[in-house]
Amino acid sequence: MAAAARSTGRSGALEITHRLTEICGLPFARFAGPADEVAGRAARWVAVPGGSHAAAEVLRLAAAHQLTVVPRGAGTKIDWGAAPAQVDIMLDTGRLAGIWHEPQGSPVAEIGAGTPLRAVQATLDRTGQRLPIDAPSPGATLGGVLAADEAGPLRHRHGSPCAQLVGVRYLDADGELVSLGAAGTAPPGRAGPASGGAAALLGAGQVPGLDVARLLCGSQGGLGVLVSATMRVQAVPASRVWVTRPVWTPLEVHDLVRAILAARLDPAAVELDLPVPVPLPRRRVHPDHPSVLHRPDHPSVARRAGGPAAAGSLVVLLEGGPADVAERADRLVAVLGGETVVGHAAPEWWGHYPFGPGDTALRIEVPINDLHAAVYALRDAAGTPVPVRGSAGVGTVHAALPGSLPPDRVASILAAVRGVLLARQGRCVVVAAPAPVRRVVDLWGELPTLPRLRAAKAHLDPHQRLAPGRLPGGL
Repeated sequence: MAAAARSTGRSGALEITHRLTEICGLPFARFAGPADEVAGRAARWVAVPGGSHAAAEVLRLAAAHQLTVVPRGAGTKIDWGAAPAQVDIMLDTGRLAGIWHEPQGSPVAEIGAGTPLRAVQATLDRTGQRLPIDAPSPGATLGGVLAADEAGPLRHRHGSPCAQLVGVRYLDADGELVSLGAAGTAPPGRAGPASGGAAALLGAGQVPGLDVARLLCGSQGGLGVLVSATMRVQAVPASRVWVTRPVWTPLEVHDLVRAILAARLDPAAVELDLPVPVPLPRRRVHPDHPSVLHRPDHPSVARRAGGPAAAGSLVVLLEGGPADVAERADRLVAVLGGETVVGHAAPEWWGHYPFGPGDTALRIEVPINDLHAAVYALRDAAGTPVPVRGSAGVGTVHAALPGSLPPDRVASILAAVRGVLLARQGRCVVVAAPAPVRRVVDLWGELPTLPRLRAAKAHLDPHQRLAPGRLPGGL
């Protein structure tokens, strides 16, 4: 601990700053500023290495001085999850960027962790390809999406981004570069000592490979620093349509989703939006004014629907060839009935979270047959409608509680919802929350995989240098 003590003094801090400047270059290493924090925990230095070799040197420097390192991409989810116990060096992956895909038609592409997802999609689009990934965070990097295991509407057909992972290159806590692919082997000269530990945590006789690579998914940088990921790519669909059906109750959503899945229409996404109803303006705006005429809670809309104003929307995305999509859309309209509409543009809320800065953001994961029970439980516990949005077709949705709720009130709501979900093999996770709430509530609830995660942390980061405390259980 002597080295760590020296690094806290002025001379030690200046020495580390000088070394970071040597490694990263003068404009890319500095003392941290007020905005350089992780879930409210301030960093001491910011390093922006220009490649995997420089990033490895940063990690070796941290190891030599017993400093902690927390990776950061675009920072779109930097406040998600628990605050780390300490942030000495914030390792910005912005220069670990690039797309090294094969010629047109290749089923995979290797992409730098710091590459913005929008840039990836724009580049692949030039060759008629895409990543089937639509993470909602604007400006997110691929590494950040994988580190948070963040998925959007396309998860219904393609799974999460981590399910589309073919291989990774990452740096372990000692700065060793490890390369792992689907076959579970590391190319010559690339194998690091972490691969042996990973094999141990998976059990005797098992080959690590992609299972170990996917341990990094959702790890918030607590198991390794992602350098690049090899992802599956696919042809851009020739046609896309969104089929929208107004809905009134969570139970109705349950029945409609079952009917959609039973019809075997191969939807790319099945998304639900249940916003909190906002009353029509009472003053100065006539009910026939264009600004309110087509609102779902307008009386004329309710009359056309044959009942009260719709509480939300259920929207199905169909992708494929034009003729095939048109035929499936017709069949889907017949299944959904009601006020079903077919459009060629996504609704405004599509691919956006229902929560905003300062809210307590929840993620609910439950078998689709029990999603309505989870939504009702959340409403009952909160004592009021709660905005809910997400992938009803796979039972994963997000919800928002007001940031003004006291921490003990949030804790009681979580306890009630988790009690309902426990018997249904579901989970409710706090994605993000104001600092007072984050300090009081259990962010994750029961986590059956915690022993495996603890073993992974012990093997891959035994000295607790990578984002300590970011993982469940304070790991």
